[in-house]
Amino acid sequence: MSLDHLGSWTREEGDARVTALLHERLGVRPDAVRSAPGRVNVIGEHVDYTGGLCLPTALPHRTFVALRRRDDDVVRLVSAQTDEQWTAHLDDVAPGAVEGWGVYVAGVAWALREAGHTVGGFDAAVDSCVPFGAGLSSSAALEAATAVALVDAFDLDLGAGPGVDALDDAARAVLADACVRAENEIAGANTGGLDQASSLRCVEGAAILLDCRDGAVRPVPFDPLPVGLDLLVIDTRAPHSHVDGEYSARRAAVERAAEVLGVPDLRAVPLDGLDEALVRLDDPVIRRRTRHCVTEIERVRQSVAVLDAGDVAALGPLMTASHVSLRDDFEVTVPELDTVVDAALAAGALGARMTGGGFGGSAIVLLRADERAKVAQAIADAFELRGFAAPAFLAAPPSSPAG
Repeated sequence: MSLDHLGSWTREEGDARVTALLHERLGVRPDAVRSAPGRVNVIGEHVDYTGGLCLPTALPHRTFVALRRRDDDVVRLVSAQTDEQWTAHLDDVAPGAVEGWGVYVAGVAWALREAGHTVGGFDAAVDSCVPFGAGLSSSAALEAATAVALVDAFDLDLGAGPGVDALDDAARAVLADACVRAENEIAGANTGGLDQASSLRCVEGAAILLDCRDGAVRPVPFDPLPVGLDLLVIDTRAPHSHVDGEYSARRAAVERAAEVLGVPDLRAVPLDGLDEALVRLDDPVIRRRTRHCVTEIERVRQSVAVLDAGDVAALGPLMTASHVSLRDDFEVTVPELDTVVDAALAAGALGARMTGGGFGGSAIVLLRADERAKVAQAIADAFELRGFAAPAFLAAPPSSPAG
């Protein structure tokens, strides 16, 4: 089977595409052209909504937004990914009041208004090389790109001064919160804040340790190529969606466990107290969900320790252990994701795991750089043998945040 590699665009190429699209479809020139990346979560899955620790990096693949201010409250949106123009009055945007792909854009404007910022109507065009539905945060990339475009076009001041150039990490955290509100309350997806923080607050050439309890981040050394390693992303092209009952059920189980245990979140359960905590949980499903969260948070701590020590290869077994936990205890993998992991490890990869919310989407593989082609081919061959759609492969050097 031949391999499908999904490349990213340069900033100049992406900017030109959305600028032309805005003029062709809506007949206006932009006041702001901005972009934001998709993300991979190296480790720390399904713990962002229980006070956990996550270790994401930004992809080189980005979503681009060209935006023009209007003098009224109308929002008109076009996208290269659909022929449908999305239109609404910003005053009508509210939880449960609008639907369609434009809710991710208009929802950000709504959230910024709710936070007291002056945002009016606008025309915008969207284009993206972030694979849609691949578990690589295409929705968060759209929200984050919209957020920085609105800051630029409306010259918003989020605490460090007006405009995009003044966005320090604290201001980016404010934008991330607005994007989370857009996704949770307007788009109706009950996700945590990992994706939005990743797109807005990641650091080029590193991962970030995201503390989901207080929102703090710190860069963590993660640059595999100089030590002869590589991080390969595989889009399984299995159907993937968070706006369904499965994700919400996992989150509800985690929240129920914390309630029964009398703790604010499952990060408050220490690893050496896990067995005692599990005894107190009668529901075997909730026990498994709890075990994943507590052990996954510990795996993040261990991952940060080995990366701080410069031992990137030691991350591999931790990644694989994370996948096993997500497969067996959290039950969010699918056969395509398990096939990636099994085929990659059999071909000599150092570690592999699903990334993102699961139920489809993507996996990541840590491997020796000179074995990239061999491992990718082994994964493609395994997919063909099982009758799955051909996967796609992405390079994933830690890249720059929204801007």
